[in-house]
Amino acid sequence: MSIDIDTARRVAHLARIAVDEADLPALAQQLSGILTFMEQLNEVDVEGVEPMTSVTPMRLKRREDVVTDGGMAEKILSNAPDAREGFFAVPKVVE
Repeated sequence: MSIDIDTARRVAHLARIAVDEADLPALAQQLSGILTFMEQLNEVDVEGVEPMTSVTPMRLKRREDVVTDGGMAEKILSNAPDAREGFFAVPKVVE
């Protein structure tokens, strides 16, 4: 499939990319190359190939969901510029 200059101009406009008129032929050629490569990919037989989510088959390490290092609210609030009644105090935003 070949992309002409008008189509390249429209693609650049839709992508909100500023492309000079002198650069449009090169953009059209690059877009045509991308589409040609995609057409080549469509010719590959992928029957029986399972989709991948990663290039290496590994699972992420998991940990138990437990609470740790709790009970130091006073120490944390000591860093706050303004703390009241055990909470961070922030200026009122909405009147």
